[in-house]
Formats: sequence, structure tokens, C-alpha cells
Amino acid sequence: MNIKAVFFDIDGTLVSFKNHKMPASTKEALWQLHNNGIKIFIATGRFKDGLEVLGDIPFDGYITLNGQYCYTNKEVVYENFIEKEDLVSLLEVLDEQPFPCGFTMKTGKIYNYKDKRVAEIHSITHNDDQPTGDLSRVLDEKVYQLMCFVSKQEEEKLLEKMPHCTSARWHPLFTDVTPLGGTKQLGIDKFLSYYNIDRQETMAFGDGGNDLQMLNHVAHGIAMGNGEEQLKQIAEYVCDDVDHDGIVKALRHYELIK
Repeated sequence: MNIKAVFFDIDGTLVSFKNHKMPASTKEALWQLHNNGIKIFIATGRFKDGLEVLGDIPFDGYITLNGQYCYTNKEVVYENFIEKEDLVSLLEVLDEQPFPCGFTMKTGKIYNYKDKRVAEIHSITHNDDQPTGDLSRVLDEKVYQLMCFVSKQEEEKLLEKMPHCTSARWHPLFTDVTPLGGTKQLGIDKFLSYYNIDRQETMAFGDGGNDLQMLNHVAHGIAMGNGEEQLKQIAEYVCDDVDHDGIVKALRHYELIK
């Protein structure tokens, strides 16, 4: 099998929801891929400030914020941000029917307010301890992604007022809202072009709803055993879960590592 690029989600894929760490077997597998000349990439909803969990693994590129900000260790490859018109509509909704909402900008993330829903997600990701404060500045900056703590039904109504946005949900408590066009799938294409790699030479690992497009797009889509059922149904292969060496077992199954 000629695989030249492998893309990895973080939460629930590389990093355990139970202890918020990357298993030692996964670290070793990533180093083996790197040493074998296979390029390795991150494809996550997190931003730069949430990547410390990766340690010193030499990734070749980072698809962050579900595809809105893609970069290497040398340069930005692609960025995409929410249109001001949609942000104005969102702020009006938050004023009339407030819900916790995080705004991710290059300068950092800010919330309007937090409640137990935000605390529950932070207990899973350890990546949502950013401050609350005045949202007026969000109209003057590039906002790459929103973290909206709403139900599925509320999400649908919200998107009706934000026609230039889409959403991706990996937990019942919230959804990531992003500008149309920027997806993990597009991020993959940007890096394949950047490194001159064919899509038939790609593999990806994921566990959540925001990984559906990615697994459908690559040549070999792998779902984690702890992943959502809809993801397992479209995956080429379902490996063991993150806490039972799923990554290394799958890579050995495909004979990419020893």
C-alpha cells in the first residue's frame, strides 16, 4: 500500500477522553510513520493554543479549527473566517436569547459567558478555560470559528440567520460553527497540493461527526472504536478505541508500521 500522508483528529482519536493524554503506543506509531517517510498531519477543531497535548511529534502540517486555519511550521497555507454580516446576526441572537458562545480569533478565544455546559466540555478537552468579556471587538477581528452551546434544533434556527456558515457537532451540548467552504476536507486538499501528494495516497483517523467529510474524502478512512456510529458506518476500517492502542493496531493492519 502506497500511503504518503495520514491525517489525525485529536480528541477521542490521538488523545483519550479519559485522561486527556496521548497513549505511549500512539506516540511511538507516529514517530514510526515519520521515520518511514510518511507525512503526518493534524486535523482538529482545536486551535494553536490547544496543541500542547501533541508534545514533540514532528507533524508536517496542522488543519485547525475544522479547516479554517491550516499551517506548517513555516507558513500559513490557508485561512477562512466568518463574514461580518453573520457575526452581526449572531450578536443580535445572543442579545435576545443568550447562550454560551466562544469566539475564536487569531488573538485568542473569548466567551460571552459560561455555564455548566462549558465546564462539562472543558472537563473533556481541557481546552476551554479562556476568559469571558466584551464581545464588541469581534466585529473588528477575523473570527475563524464559533463554539455554540445549543441543541440541534436551536442550531438549525441559528444557521438560518447565518447563511454563510455551516456547523459540525461532535457532542450533544454544542456545535462548532464555521464559515462555508472551510472544512477538514478542504484542509486536506490544501496540504496535498502543497506537498504534491495524490488523494489516493491518503489515510485519515477520526471519531466524531466533524470527521465524516474527512473520512469520506481520503482513500482510506479509519474510524476509532470509541467513535460515533454514523462514522463507523462510512469508514473503510474500524479500529480499537483510543485507550486500547487503536492507532497502532490499525497502522499495523495496513502494514505502515511494524
